[in-house]
Amino acid sequence: MNHQDLDDVYGAKSADESRAIYDTWSTSYDADCLSKGFRLPALGAGLLGRYLGDADAPVLDACCGTGLVGETLRLMGYDRIVGCDLSPDMLKFADRTGAYERLEEADTGVGLPFDDDAFAGFVCVGAFGPGHAPPVTLDHLARVTRPGGIGVFNLLDATWEEQGFPPVLDNLVASGAWEVIYTTPSFRPFLLAEPDLLSTGYVVRVR
Repeated sequence: MNHQDLDDVYGAKSADESRAIYDTWSTSYDADCLSKGFRLPALGAGLLGRYLGDADAPVLDACCGTGLVGETLRLMGYDRIVGCDLSPDMLKFADRTGAYERLEEADTGVGLPFDDDAFAGFVCVGAFGPGHAPPVTLDHLARVTRPGGIGVFNLLDATWEEQGFPPVLDNLVASGAWEVIYTTPSFRPFLLAEPDLLSTGYVVRVR
């Protein structure tokens, strides 16, 4: 995927448009991203492993794409991983990893097809850029994560405010839904490309 294609993803105006873009991208997504030094999957899995620890706990890989996070978690010893994504074609590639016990198509802006308190932790990385999952996704992730559970996600430094994330984050903390227990320094999601694209990672504990 070239830079213009990435701009197309960020410019998606609806869930249907985003789904179509990712369906088309699915066949080359891993090669395109990894060739650019994409490190969000390893970082997301690593942060969850550090703060959750329990490899027997059920974990949600939200907006899982082709399964880069889930496969990393599986290599770390996690074997109760559920994934969901907007794109059915991306889910086909995630299924091929063998890392997931269940995969669901889901529009996180509408909701998640899981019970309350279903998971001990979640990872949702690379999902919150412009044209991607909306801020309300965080409310849905909090709902499906049990008290004491750990969540990991990242936001883009340049756009997270205009995308509307601050009031959602503030409300989740003020309401007691979760607490932010760690934020990373600002970093580059792509080590070999997009030098001006910076992000911050968050680790939360659900209450």
